[in-house]
Amino acid sequence: MTTLISLLTELSDSYVRAFRHTCTLAAVKLMSSLVAVALSLSGGIENSQKLYQVQKTKTMRQRSPPQPERIQRKITELREKRAEIEIMMDVIFKGIFLKRYRDVLPEIRSICMEELGLWMKLYSSAFLNDSYLKYMGWMMHDKVPDVRLKCVLGLQGLYGAPPLLPKLDLFTTRFKDRMISMTLDKDSEVAVQTMKLLLLVSKASDGALGPGDYKQLLQFVYSSQRPLAVAAGKLLFARVLDTVGPASDTQDEINEEAAHKRQASSRLRALLHFYQESELHKHVVYLVDSLWDCAGALLKDWPTLTSILLQDPSPHGPGLTCSEQAVLVEVLVASVRQASEGPALPGRSGAKKVMSAREKKVQMEDCTKLTAHLLVVLPQLLSKFSGSCATVASLMKIPQYFLPECPEAGGTQAASGLMAELGAALDRHPDPDPALLEVAARTYLSLCVGEDASWCSVTRAARDSLVRRWVDHLTALLGDSLQGESPRFTADKEKRAEILATLKKLRAFHNCHNLLKWDLFGLLSPLLSAESGEGGAPPEVLLEVLRCLSYCMLWSLNTSGGTLNSREKERLQLRLFCERGNRCLSHSDHSVQQQAFLGMCDVLTAHSYQLQAWDPTSFSPLLYTPSPKLQRALLTFVCAHVFVGPDCVGQSAAGEDSEMERLEELHRRRNLLAAFCKLIVHSVLEMSMAAEVYTHYMKYHNDFGDIIKETMYRTRQMDKMDSARTLVLSLQRLFVRLKREQESGGGAHPGVQTFTSIKELARRFALTFGDLVKFRECVVVIHRNGIDFVFQEFSQSPDTPTPPYLSYLTILGEFSSKLLKPDKKVVFSYLQKHTAEHIVDPRDECWQPLFYYRASLLAAAEGEDAVSYVSSDRKLYLPGRSPLSRTKLEGSKSPCPFSPVDSKVSKGHRSGFSPSHQEKTADADPFSVSVEPPATRLNSEGSVASPGNEAEDDTVDVEL
Repeated sequence: MTTLISLLTELSDSYVRAFRHTCTLAAVKLMSSLVAVALSLSGGIENSQKLYQVQKTKTMRQRSPPQPERIQRKITELREKRAEIEIMMDVIFKGIFLKRYRDVLPEIRSICMEELGLWMKLYSSAFLNDSYLKYMGWMMHDKVPDVRLKCVLGLQGLYGAPPLLPKLDLFTTRFKDRMISMTLDKDSEVAVQTMKLLLLVSKASDGALGPGDYKQLLQFVYSSQRPLAVAAGKLLFARVLDTVGPASDTQDEINEEAAHKRQASSRLRALLHFYQESELHKHVVYLVDSLWDCAGALLKDWPTLTSILLQDPSPHGPGLTCSEQAVLVEVLVASVRQASEGPALPGRSGAKKVMSAREKKVQMEDCTKLTAHLLVVLPQLLSKFSGSCATVASLMKIPQYFLPECPEAGGTQAASGLMAELGAALDRHPDPDPALLEVAARTYLSLCVGEDASWCSVTRAARDSLVRRWVDHLTALLGDSLQGESPRFTADKEKRAEILATLKKLRAFHNCHNLLKWDLFGLLSPLLSAESGEGGAPPEVLLEVLRCLSYCMLWSLNTSGGTLNSREKERLQLRLFCERGNRCLSHSDHSVQQQAFLGMCDVLTAHSYQLQAWDPTSFSPLLYTPSPKLQRALLTFVCAHVFVGPDCVGQSAAGEDSEMERLEELHRRRNLLAAFCKLIVHSVLEMSMAAEVYTHYMKYHNDFGDIIKETMYRTRQMDKMDSARTLVLSLQRLFVRLKREQESGGGAHPGVQTFTSIKELARRFALTFGDLVKFRECVVVIHRNGIDFVFQEFSQSPDTPTPPYLSYLTILGEFSSKLLKPDKKVVFSYLQKHTAEHIVDPRDECWQPLFYYRASLLAAAEGEDAVSYVSSDRKLYLPGRSPLSRTKLEGSKSPCPFSPVDSKVSKGHRSGFSPSHQEKTADADPFSVSVEPPATRLNSEGSVASPGNEAEDDTVDVEL
C-alpha cells in the first residue's frame, strides 16, 4: 500500500495532464475506500467496547476470566489498524489532495471537492472540522461553475444530516454571505442548488439567517428562472406560511373544517402581507407559480378563497381591506389559470414543456372542480365587487378557463345567472375601461365557442341580446345627431359621451365576435363622410369608428359569401373604406391619422391574403387595387410620421419627455413602418415604393434596421431582380438629392445624406448578397443600371466635359466585389461601350470616379483594392493616348477585358460560359457574351471605336 501511495503521489505531480488527472482520481477513490475501512473499524471498536462494558458488569461467577482480556486485545488491535489507516489517509490528503484541489484543471478540482464532501459526511469524527471545511468555503469562490456546484452539493449533504449540524456553526457564520451571494450566480444550476442549501440552513437554525437575508432571498420568487423561483417559493412557504398555525379556540370541541378554514385564512393573510411588503414587483401570477409545487393545496382550495372574499367584516376580528381583497382576487385568478394551463408563463424559463399522463389527469380533475364551483360562486363575486372596475376585470377572466365538458357544471341556470351578471357589470359603468371591455369580449368568446358545452346556447343568446341592445341605442343616438342632406354631427356633450361609450363596447366585441349581421358598416360609415371642423365628429368618436369599420372589413373578408351580390357589396365597402380612410390621413388629429393608416394597411393586407387563399371552386375572388393616389398618400404618411425625431436610440425626443414616453413613441412608429412594409411584402403596393424606405436604412438603423432588413429579405424572395432595382433606385434618389443640394448651395437639409453615408449604405446593401452565384444576375443588373444612370443622355461639350452624375460610380464600386470574374469582364465591356464616345482625360480630377470604378472591376488579385489599382494604373498612362492603348502597347497589366488573368479565369469557368451554353441563352440573357464578336480598333483620339454596324441591343461583344 505504501508503494502504491508513493506511486500515485509522484504521478499526480506530473506535468502530463492525463497522468495527473488519472492518478488524482485513483488517489481520492482509494481515500474513499480507506474511509469506508476506517468507518467499519470504528464500528467494530464501538461494538467491542460495549461488549467489554457488559462483561465488566457481570459478576466473577458469570464471566470467564480470559473473556475481558480477549476483548481488550481486540479493541487494541482494531485501534492500531485504524491508526494505520488514518496515517495512510493523512499521507494521501497532504501529499495529493492539498496539491490537487487547486489544480489548473477544473475536472481535478471538481473530483477533489466531491470526494471531500463525501469524506466529511461519512467519517465526520476525523474530517468534519474547521480544518477541512475551510477548503469547501474557499472553493465556493472558484471561477468554474462545476467546482462551485460540487461544493454546494457536498454542503447539502452535511446540512441535511441533523447530527452534524453542531459542527457547522462556525462555517455558517464565516461563509453565510458567500452562500447568499451565490444565489445570483451566472450558472442557473449553481443558483438553484444554493437556494436549496440555504433552505436547509434556515431549517437547521432559526438564527442563522437574519431578516435582511430573508428579505433578499424571498425576492427570488419573482425570478425569471422557474427552478430558482420554485426553490425560493419553498423557502417562503417554510419561513412564512408553514409557521402559521390554526387560531386558538376557547371551546372544548373544535370543528375540523373550521380549523382548516382558519389555518388557510391565516396563511393567506401572511401571503398577502408578504406580497404587499415586496413593493418592487406587482406580478401575482409569478408568485403563485413559485408557490404552486409546495403550497398547491392552499392555492387550489377555491371554496376557502371564495368564502373569504364573500364574507362580510365581522366585529370579532379585522376583515380584509380593499387592497387585500384586490390582491386575493388576483391570487384566485392566478391559481385558476395555473390549474388550467400549467406553469408556462411569458418571461419565465425552465418549466416542463411536456406533461405526463398523471399530470394531465390531475389537471383535468382540477379544471372540473374549479368549473363546478366557480360557475355558481362567480356571479356573487361579480355582484359584490361591482364597484371596482379593475377587480371586475380580473374576475371576468375566470370563465375563460372553464372546462366545457364538465359533467358537474349543472344545467343552464347557473350559466344564465353568470351571463346576466356579466351583462349587468358592463352596463353599470357608463364609460367602461378598455381593459374591462377586452376581457369581457374574450370571456364571451370562450363561453360561446364550445359546441359541447351545455351553456353554449344560453351564452350566445345573451351575447346577441346585449349587442342588439347596444346597436339599437347607437342607432337612436346617431339618428338624432346626424342631420341634413350632407351629414353634420350635432350631438351635445351628453349624447357624445353615450355615443363614445357605446362605440367602445361594440368595437371591443367586434374585435372577437362576428357582428356583420347588424350592419355596423352602414350604420357608422356616414360619420366619416360628415364635414370636418365644426360639423364633423370629434376625434375620439372618429377613432372608434375607424376601428369598428376596419373590424367590419376584416370579418367580411374572412367570411366572404359566394353570391355575386355579396361580392359586389364587399367590393364597394372596401373601396369606400379606403377612400374615407384616405381623407382621414389629412385630419388635424394625429391619432385619427394613425388609426386610418393602420386600418387601411390591415384591411389591404387581409385582402391580399384572401386572394392568395382563394379557392376557384368556391367563389370568385374579391378584386381591388389601391389607386395611385392612395399609394402615394400611404408612402407620404410613412415618410412624414415614421422617419422623424431622433436618429439613434441614445438621444431624447425632447428635453422634458421621459424615457417611457420616448419608447412608446418609438413603438408607435415601428408599428406604422411594419404595417406599410407588409403591404409591400404582400404585393399590395409596388416594390419600387420600398426604395424610399431603404434610403433611411443607415440613418435610422438602430430604430428600424431590423424591419427594413426583413423587408429586403422578403422582397428578394418574391422577385430578386425587382428587389435589386429597388436598391439601386434608393441609392440614386439619395445621390440626386445630394447633387441638387450641392448645386443649390443652400444649408444642410435634414433629408439629404452625405456622400460618405450613401457610400456606406451601398456597402451595407452589397453585404446582403451573400451567395454570389445565386445573386449573380442581380449584381450585374445593379452595375448596368448604375452605368446607364451615369451616362444617360450625356453629350460631351467644352462646358460639360464629364457627366453630372459621374461620382455615382464611386458608390457603384461598392458592388464590384460581389461580381464573379467573368461578369466583371462583361460589366467592364459595357462600361467601355459607354465611354468609347467620350474623351477621357486621365489628368483631369473630374474623371477619377471612372478610374476608381474601372479599377474595382479589374482588381482580380487577392489583397488588391481599387485604390492601389488606380495608383498603379495611373503611373502607366502616357499623355495623349487612351488608357487602353497605352497599357496594350506597354505590355503591362491591361485594364481591358481580354487580359491573360481574365483569360485564365474564363478557363476556370468554362462550364458556365461554354459556347454551346451561350448560344442557347443568348436570347434570354441580356448580358451574354458573344463567341465571335467583330474586332474592335483603337482610336488615336483616346477613345474606343466600334464598327458602324454594331447592334444596338444589350449584348456586349468581347474578343476572347
